[in-house]
Amino acid sequence: MAILQKIKLLTIVRPIKNGFSLHIMVLMLMLLSACSGLRNLPEGEKLYTGADIELEHNEKIGRKKKKNITNVAEGGVRPEPNRSFLGIRPRLWLYQVAGENPESRLGKWIKKKGSPPVLMSQVKPDVTKAIIDARLYNIGIFESYTDYETIEKKRTAKVVYTSDIHTPYTISEVKYSIFIDSLSRLIESVKESSLVEPGEDYNLDILKTERERIDLFLKHRGYFYFSPDYLLFLADTAAEDRSVSLTLILKGGIPESAITVYCIKNVFIDQDYSLSEEVVERTKDTVRHRNNVFRIRGSGMNIKPEAILNSVFLRKGEIYSRRKHNITLNRLMSMGNFKFVQVKLFDSDTSALGYLDVDILMTSMTKRSFRAEMDIVTKSNDFTGPRMNVSLLNRNIFKGAELLYVAMAGSYEAQFGGDENLYSFSLNPNLELTFPRFITPFKIRTENSIYIPKTIVNLSYNYLRRVKYFDMQTIQFGFGYRWRESNLKEHELNPFTLSNTSIRNQSAEFSELLESNPFLKRSYEEQFIAAANYTFVYDDQVLPHKSLQTYLRASVESAGNLFSLGNIISGETPSPENSSSVLGSVYSQYAKFSLDSRVFYSFRDKNKIAVRLFTGVAKPYGNSAVLPYAKQFFSGGSNSIRAFHINSVGPGTFNQDSISIGFLQLGGEIKLEANAEYRFNIYRFFKGALFVDAGNIWLNKSNPETPGSAFAGDKFLSELAAGTGIGIRIDLSFFLLRFDLAMPLRKPWLEDGNRWVIDQINFSDPEWRRDNLILNVAIGYPF
Repeated sequence: MAILQKIKLLTIVRPIKNGFSLHIMVLMLMLLSACSGLRNLPEGEKLYTGADIELEHNEKIGRKKKKNITNVAEGGVRPEPNRSFLGIRPRLWLYQVAGENPESRLGKWIKKKGSPPVLMSQVKPDVTKAIIDARLYNIGIFESYTDYETIEKKRTAKVVYTSDIHTPYTISEVKYSIFIDSLSRLIESVKESSLVEPGEDYNLDILKTERERIDLFLKHRGYFYFSPDYLLFLADTAAEDRSVSLTLILKGGIPESAITVYCIKNVFIDQDYSLSEEVVERTKDTVRHRNNVFRIRGSGMNIKPEAILNSVFLRKGEIYSRRKHNITLNRLMSMGNFKFVQVKLFDSDTSALGYLDVDILMTSMTKRSFRAEMDIVTKSNDFTGPRMNVSLLNRNIFKGAELLYVAMAGSYEAQFGGDENLYSFSLNPNLELTFPRFITPFKIRTENSIYIPKTIVNLSYNYLRRVKYFDMQTIQFGFGYRWRESNLKEHELNPFTLSNTSIRNQSAEFSELLESNPFLKRSYEEQFIAAANYTFVYDDQVLPHKSLQTYLRASVESAGNLFSLGNIISGETPSPENSSSVLGSVYSQYAKFSLDSRVFYSFRDKNKIAVRLFTGVAKPYGNSAVLPYAKQFFSGGSNSIRAFHINSVGPGTFNQDSISIGFLQLGGEIKLEANAEYRFNIYRFFKGALFVDAGNIWLNKSNPETPGSAFAGDKFLSELAAGTGIGIRIDLSFFLLRFDLAMPLRKPWLEDGNRWVIDQINFSDPEWRRDNLILNVAIGYPF
């Protein structure tokens, strides 16, 4: 949900003469000094302000490698000093202003929100320098020596650590010496994928990761009780060229179970498991599925056993595989029917070694859930009104774990402050059915996927009443598939979506407007859309420790080609002047492509830079001269260029205010938009942002009714709209409320050479504020 509200008033306080502003400045400086936290330190103590790392070396070390060494050394510095900004330490000040032993609730609350001073007496440089040397040893600097110096001021002190280093040792060779033949053959078979490579710097963390990689590979092949701790790397540093030879060996004295391949003996499945149960009940009914025997207890939501067993890949008589273990767990969880799934394995009650029993414990969600939502929407075009949505979810409609979602949404909005009494209302019933499998005329094997593929069927109806203008009805049906290739990649394919839009009860005023603008008229003509589309999403934001994260969403869509081919075969040539129809409605024919790419860079203090680039192009052809209105591109608004009203930018240099009648906006066939934000922490769940947005939309061809709207390769950069602003966000993890205050920097509809409006910025002018400042209030980040 996005809400856009125009700023009506901004108060500017001017400095008052006769020295009053000087007094204010002095007072502010005094407050800043008090917030530094230096006045209430214990007697004889100094505040610790942090440490610096300096490197000394007689050899040439590359800049990038030197930076990495510095970062590793800094990771060993203890303790963390009190956080400060421009010399201000607000949390330390809160701790001190509350007093030593506050008695009031307010005082205790303030004390809890503050942080105690980190004193120089608490710092142990001798311990820290040993930690630094140990960390440097782990990255191949085996002969480092760190010393330190304390630098004191009147009330503060810091420590400078100086490390004498050399170039890191490099790996000369990696050998394998595993005394158990079966393990040796397996490990040797995957050495080409080893993370430890000759020529690279020695790094203890990489050696640990390599052991974990081998351990996981062995667990995929039945070695259930193996552990990475059973693998050791022996290092030989005798060479004079600062190289190290590594030999991977098997630790002595490991238990027999660690080198035994385990098979599955029995599989127990419990749909009615409760977290409060102390003993798992294993009295279950026997079910045979795909020549495998399972024992299932409980009806849970009365899901058919086959629907569950399609996602169970730990099967009787097969060798245990950690991969199949994870696939089973993830697929059962992604069904959407269980709030808790646990897979437990334990030694089977047999005299022979090498057999495991499996407990699959599932806690069902409620079969049906009801939800009602209501909110107030305010838009920049002065339309305001309530919106309500009620929905019912059945998580097992056909007893095969199918999800049925039924919703009814309605809204009403009216224009306040306008010259006309305009209002509208809409009703939107929607039905969506999700099957936890592919439904195709041919079989598609999905056993290798850790995620359940889904088939989605959707049917919706939308009735929109624009009072004084028209009634619009849209019926849409869709059938498609959604599946994840990995936790980073997702695909969606809709082989066909059908929609029909019709407009009735057109007023004379609306008809007159359409007659005066043929482009707008063609956009609102009754149209039948039969389209197919495919979307690919790559998102590595799920990797929490990655500082540079990316998001990519590419989508392609085409419509009307099958109908057009049928017309051509029958001897007709579809064209906008000689349009062909299906079921009495003219069908649309177009191709559309869009690309949404984003990059997020996180700093060490958790502040972030976010950049987005959106490009899109669409082309009507054959039976259509104009894109359907719902398929056009728009620019401007709380998730777009925030310094301009929603959907008000473009196309090109055309000014929509010249034809604006409230509800209608002109769209485009080409879109280019870029956004950049610096997101920073303020205090706890309060976040801030500085942002810049730029972009526009265009038409493929010139249009006499909208001059300046056509795209031209040599002019489009000079036709970009631009804006900037500042934002405040309330981030509660599960909910984010966003306030973005923006102003335009560039208005593309002005004459060339006068489009930059930076020199017109005047916060003290009420008229300028009314025309240029826009407050965007929305839920969630803009991108």
